[in-house]
Amino acid sequence: MQQRHTFDVALRELKLKLLNMGGDVQEAIRKAIEALVKFDFDIAKQVVDGDRKVNLQDHEIEDLSIRLIATQQPVAGDLRKIVAAMRISTDLERMADNAVDIAKMVLRMNNGQALIKPLIDIPKMGEMVDEMISDALNAYIDNDAELALKLAKSDDLVDRLYRNVLTELFQLAGERPETISQAMSLSFVGRHLERIGDHATNIGESVIYIISGERSDLN
Repeated sequence: MQQRHTFDVALRELKLKLLNMGGDVQEAIRKAIEALVKFDFDIAKQVVDGDRKVNLQDHEIEDLSIRLIATQQPVAGDLRKIVAAMRISTDLERMADNAVDIAKMVLRMNNGQALIKPLIDIPKMGEMVDEMISDALNAYIDNDAELALKLAKSDDLVDRLYRNVLTELFQLAGERPETISQAMSLSFVGRHLERIGDHATNIGESVIYIISGERSDLN
């Protein structure tokens, strides 16, 4: 009985660590987009410097998960919770890497050159993936399979907007060759946001795995 109580406390700690990590990742993504929109070198640097904290959180979650498997020898649903936690942590860490890549793109672009066009769709993509991460984490907290499945539709909308971004940027680069370098950079920003959406969808798959034990493909 005491062993079960200890295990439940550790599972709650694991969930709390994931939620804290998720919040930090969302903040990094928001700051990366803010740095781009404002062309703000300092904010971009904050995102790059903050990646160490997220990496540490990922390592802590991995260590706790391995320790629980080694000491508690969980089976069935309990084991799925731990395995899924490690997967979710990996997806969050990769989202943070995408945010860092966006911030680094800003640092390379921040050379006094004005933006080649007003940014509308890229910030919109940022808002959409931010909502997807919130939905993914809420689905994880509440064991909500319906909310997890909703992520597939949200991901389709992000993919569609990304294609629109590419079309517009390539058209602009064709009409104004001097914009090619920045158009390519902005297209990579869109790609990083699209990948963040994919990772949020992966979290939805992990939630479904926890609930049903089934491996699904929402991407």
